[in-house]
Amino acid sequence: MRYLTLVLAVFAGMFLGGLGLTYQSAIAKTERTTYQELNLFMDVLTRVRSEYVTEEKDQELIEAAIQGMLKSLDPHSRYLTAKSFQDMQVQSSGEYGGLGLEVTIRDGAVKVVSPIDNTPAARAGVEAGDYITGINGKSILGESLNEAVDQMRGPPGSPITITVARKGENEPLDFTIVREVITIRSVTSRLEGDDLGYLRVSLFNENTGELARKAIEELKVSAKTPLKGLILDLRNNPGGRLTQAVEISSLFLDSGEVVSTRGRDPRDIERYNARKGDMLNGLPIVVLINAGSASASEIVAGAIQDRERGTLIGMQSFGKGSVQTVIPLNSGRDGAVVLTTARYYTPAGRSIQATGITPDIEISHRRIKKADNSTTEADLPNALKNELEATRIAKDAEESDLDEEAVIAANDNKEVTAEMPPEDYPEDEDYQLSRAKEILGQMILSENRTASKG
Repeated sequence: MRYLTLVLAVFAGMFLGGLGLTYQSAIAKTERTTYQELNLFMDVLTRVRSEYVTEEKDQELIEAAIQGMLKSLDPHSRYLTAKSFQDMQVQSSGEYGGLGLEVTIRDGAVKVVSPIDNTPAARAGVEAGDYITGINGKSILGESLNEAVDQMRGPPGSPITITVARKGENEPLDFTIVREVITIRSVTSRLEGDDLGYLRVSLFNENTGELARKAIEELKVSAKTPLKGLILDLRNNPGGRLTQAVEISSLFLDSGEVVSTRGRDPRDIERYNARKGDMLNGLPIVVLINAGSASASEIVAGAIQDRERGTLIGMQSFGKGSVQTVIPLNSGRDGAVVLTTARYYTPAGRSIQATGITPDIEISHRRIKKADNSTTEADLPNALKNELEATRIAKDAEESDLDEEAVIAANDNKEVTAEMPPEDYPEDEDYQLSRAKEILGQMILSENRTASKG
């Protein structure tokens, strides 16, 4: 009973401290105080401990309760055990053991946001949008994301078989993959022809900005003639560190705002600006994005678009426009809480959340008959709404005499306007990249004509 009293005190402190309310103000504002609600929790916990069909560990029950509370807030708030917290710190440094997948949870199943470039999962053929339904012949449906990730990680050289459900496939697909130490090189580059640079940023870890800077310098040196333009490829980039998104944006912007964040208090605004100095001195840029471009990659794309620094092509991005803060508990010894604390806004004040970034020119990598049904942030359970988009929908509903659900449905069922590959275009060739080179060439030609007239 002493243990239960201690748990009650911990939960009470967490609730009251987190909400910033005193015990007295909580009583004044609610008929059932927080302590009364916690008593309900303790009653349920006591029943489970004494009457459930099997004996369960108190620690696991309480961790599950905390996890459930945080999951009810939004898809990205969660509790990390001490081990999970340590694993996250290792992964953030750019090296960990596993398959190389960025995953999320949807409808009780693990969904692949994107395979990371040049990792075992990517080489095996796992694709963005795949659902991982089993590991080593055992179903993982209903398991938490942390539980699934823990199973996918393991000693380098050890094999694992994952079962995948993929749209368009009648039967599940099995992939047997050998785990590796995943050393993520977040930046790759090459020349396209003699004078066009290609810069691929696959995610934003602590080294991304510096790697990209060196890559651009190398492109300049290795080009047979001076660089005339650059393709920045952010497709299937799941995001990462905000500071590195600002670093990447600083390579192309000559100072000015990159992104702002706003918390619960509308006055709580933090702005992030690019450093002075555009590495390309205004050379034309084409940015590639798709439904796998999320978070930090959307910040970069939105900044370049709003500041009219380049042309975005591809498909609508994922729409993860929220900021997560990692709060260690007891200096990390009791794990950490990952809590959504703010939203991202582009320099023009657009909210990325649940809407994403719309490219200037929509180009699909494949032929599609209906609107692209790729999973977006808005599809995730308990996703935060885009407050600006909600206002627009309400206004459209008022003007059209339709209810808001009808307006949303009408938007979802719009005809596809994206440019698509010709029917005979080879499936193994990158149509979006091919068009990016053509569009960049047209931009360069247009600039040359303008310069000659001047």
